[in-house]
Amino acid sequence: MVTANWAGNVVFSSRAVHHPTSVAELQELVAGGDRLRALGTGHSFSRIADTTGDQVSLARLPPVLEIDREAATATVSAGLRYGEITGRLHEAGFALPNLGSLPHIAVAGACATGTHGSGHANGTLATAVSAVELVGADGERRAVHRGDPEFDGSVVALGALGIVTALSLDLRPAFGIRQWVYEGLALDDAEEALAAAYSVSLFTRWAGAGFEQVWLKQRDTDPEPPARWLGATRAPAPLHMVPGVDPQHCTPQLGEPGPWHERLPHFRLAFTPSSGDELQSEYFVPRAALPDALRAVDRVRNRVAPALQVSEIRTVAADDLWLSPAEGRETAALHFTWVPDTGVVLPAVAALESALEPFGTRPHWGKVFGTAPATVASLWPRLADFAALTHRHDPAGKFRNAMLDRYLPR
Repeated sequence: MVTANWAGNVVFSSRAVHHPTSVAELQELVAGGDRLRALGTGHSFSRIADTTGDQVSLARLPPVLEIDREAATATVSAGLRYGEITGRLHEAGFALPNLGSLPHIAVAGACATGTHGSGHANGTLATAVSAVELVGADGERRAVHRGDPEFDGSVVALGALGIVTALSLDLRPAFGIRQWVYEGLALDDAEEALAAAYSVSLFTRWAGAGFEQVWLKQRDTDPEPPARWLGATRAPAPLHMVPGVDPQHCTPQLGEPGPWHERLPHFRLAFTPSSGDELQSEYFVPRAALPDALRAVDRVRNRVAPALQVSEIRTVAADDLWLSPAEGRETAALHFTWVPDTGVVLPAVAALESALEPFGTRPHWGKVFGTAPATVASLWPRLADFAALTHRHDPAGKFRNAMLDRYLPR
């Protein structure tokens, strides 16, 4: 039985964990249940997957990956991880627009919580979704398609509308990526650096001036960047973003060309990127506010750095999904990987949230945050519409939990 999340900071309150082996079995389970929550790969650091009722894992459902070449879409069963589908998509000549840092995460869970990669033109992973298939509170299957009135509220849905069984994803032609790592970038050059390639990540421990590393992922048809760039120097050997950690876990660097799915993530599927000895927080600000937000974090670095392993800065394109971190605005994401000590981390989180509050900062639903419910309600214009949508499809609150009750009052 699963008793805790991947990091171990959330001990689940569930009575039982079910592993249905068919959609029909799942329907029967949902129809007869009173309180249920879907359980993905456990990579959330908040209580988003917790419940005092029962948890449902989709890992034993029959794996499905059906490619429609004419429509350029793929239908994927919800329990599959990105690393289990991307290689097959590539072999068929297709790609997803972007990927997160980890290929180890479940497709449905990543989309439901607004997980993302990086790149000015790249939306969250959920923006590739064109249809959602789920089992509703009555145990019946239904589908919501792009263009339906409820679609924009049904993708980043936090598990509140039912148990997702499959997603349809938009595809594009397969492409190649080269990855370079640079060392030493000034804080004031962050905006230019983030716009310089298909996907860019900036890493810092907030212990010195600027960013220790820049991970630049460019299409393999683009001109090779210079050895010296924006004052940064190309790393002569592969690096891990956390000093002292073996870079063998990371995807190939040094400009070695390779397929999109082997370069866009930071970590290889064959390796566990961490033992779970960490906590994570992430905050999303309007992209135009990034320079001021970075300076605000820099002013509280002495309260943040002691709890920090590494911080990553990325960008995300705007979208229309109601609970997406990038809903309605071009976005910059400030990610913080903390030490695995809640007592040390929570004061750092409080200092960070206070510093970022003036920028309309949205927290990541699946990570550690302390933002007050009233503030959260002011940050997502469609939050009340989403609460009404959940009540319409789940009037008894079968899929709710304490976290949803706190942030989505009925």
